[in-house]
Formats: sequence, structure tokens, C-alpha cells
Amino acid sequence: MSQFSICIMRLSAIGDVTHVVPVIRAIRQHRPEATITWIIGKLEARLLSGLSDVEFIVFDKKGGLAEARQLRRTLKGRKFDVLLHMQVAARANLLSKLVKAPVRIGWDKPRWRDRHQWFINQSVRSVPLQHQVDAFLEFARALDVPVDRPVWNLPVAPQDTEWADQILGDSHQPILMISPCSSHPLRNWQPSRYAEVADFAVDKLNMRVVLTGGPSDLEINTGQEIEAAMHAQAQNLIGKDTITQSVALLKKATLVISPDSGPAHLASAVGTPVLGLYAATPSKRSGPYNSLDLCVDKYTEAAQKFRHTKPDTLRWGQRIEYPGVMDLIETGDVIDKLKEFMRRQE
Repeated sequence: MSQFSICIMRLSAIGDVTHVVPVIRAIRQHRPEATITWIIGKLEARLLSGLSDVEFIVFDKKGGLAEARQLRRTLKGRKFDVLLHMQVAARANLLSKLVKAPVRIGWDKPRWRDRHQWFINQSVRSVPLQHQVDAFLEFARALDVPVDRPVWNLPVAPQDTEWADQILGDSHQPILMISPCSSHPLRNWQPSRYAEVADFAVDKLNMRVVLTGGPSDLEINTGQEIEAAMHAQAQNLIGKDTITQSVALLKKATLVISPDSGPAHLASAVGTPVLGLYAATPSKRSGPYNSLDLCVDKYTEAAQKFRHTKPDTLRWGQRIEYPGVMDLIETGDVIDKLKEFMRRQE
């Protein structure tokens, strides 16, 4: 069987590159002869380093023109059968010109931005009201790869699992893991409300609370504010793990609470239930794929309050990122979902 070469252009972000993994799994199953090269961001490459059957070309977005020149040198003389251009941002569009491929598949017209259509010659099928995971799978279908449900099988290195086991210890209590921050600050819930939910989980449900997140000032400060507002004790691991260790931690949780964020999608990808907090974005489009029934979704109320309209009059998935939008989610809404989840575990 002749070799079939595919180049993927998707630099970021954590949630979106996680959505690409089921595309690769589907292609691998039905086109095992294919070679896959992925142009990807630096942090995202570390996250997915366990995908051993993919060639990663790392592009450091902080490197500016020097990094673009390096990418040109890396790709010089290379040709691919197809480019899967999965990112509509201007930088990715411009970088895609460095990829030589006769077939250039990109997003459908409703998702075009920054002249995306100038850099492709085919579009994926346009399906209304589609979750982003299913939308990414349209790239596999564009290659005549049949796919029904997404499969991640996200690799977790043994050393990361061992680290998570050591840091969490041998407690048999159910673990409520709170990953409180999105990279979009207006999607974040108030620390005092996380603290109220965390105290309820400890006092009423005999759960153990673990705080997780990256090393940014926003995440560290949020974790400290949650701890300060709690009456019970939480284990604060924010900023104390690597990106791959964070996946191992999420896999150990009984339940993760998170807003629309990369960790929410990572947790879902490794099979951990996620109680998602959604108001600035709709969970039906960007919620944790395997836990949509667990999401608290106030997007309809957000559309009415901040845009004075109904969601179906807005572009699918349009963000409603206004100060105070996440305050539409009450602690009682989250506690009700938490109690419902724990009843299912009995």
C-alpha cells in the first residue's frame, strides 16, 4: 500500500489540540499506512509527546520571525499529500503557506476568520449546532475516514502516574479536583463560590478537595483565595506539576470542576467526569464532551442579560464574555449537580 502523507496545522490551545487526537486515532485505524506530521505549539507538544506515531514540528509562538524562518527551513523540500489546516487565526494561516500540499482542507465557511479561505482549497462539511469535538472529526471524514464516536486513548507516562500516586497518597476518599481557571479570565468563577462548593463537598459528601492548575499568577492567586475562603482543608497543587503530570492528576480524580478550559477537556479525554461551569460559552458546543449532562449552563440567561436576545439569534458558539457573566452560576446550581453525581456513585 502506497504511503499517504498528512500534515496537520494546529498550534494551540490545550483544549483544541486535545480535540485533534480523535482525528488522529480515526485516521490511524482506517489509514494505517499514513504518515502524520503535526505543526504544533511548544506547550502543546509537551502535552502530547506520548503520541509516538506522530512527527511533531514544534513552533514556539514567542519566537517571532526567527521561529517562522526556522519552520521554513524545516519544511524546505518537503511535500505532503494533504494539509489539514485546523486553525483559522492569522498566524496559522500565514504559516500554512510554508506547507506544500496539493490538497488543503480547512474549516467550513461559518468558521472562517482572518481570510482562512485564501489558504485552503477544500472545506470540511458544515454541520449546524455541532460540538467542537465532532467538528474536528469532520477533517477525518473529509479524508473518507468513517468515524462515529471520538476515541482519545490519551497517553499518560508511567512516571507521571507514579508522581500523581505519590502526591495524592493512599486515601480512599473520593477526590473532587477543582481546576478553577480558564485562560480567558471572564470565563472564571469567583473563588468564594468555589470555596463554598468545596466546603460542602468535604462536610456533606466526605470528599477530598484538590486544587490544580498552572503556574500563572492568576491561577496561583485564585488557588490561594479559594483556600483562604474555605473552612475545610484543600490540597493546593496549583503550579506544582508539569503539563503531563497534570493529566495524570486529572485521571485520578473522581470528579473535576472547571470552567470552559483546557483541563476540562483533558479530564474528559482521560475518562474523568467533569462538572463544567458555562455561561460565557455554551456547553453544547464547547463543554467536556463526555460530561455534557453534568454541566451547569447559563448561556441562555447570559444571552438575555448581556446581549438582550436569545441564543439561537447569535452565531453558534459566540462568546458572551462580559464582567459578571459567570455570576449567573449560583453555588446552589453547582452543589445540586455535585449531589446528583455522588448519588450516581452509590
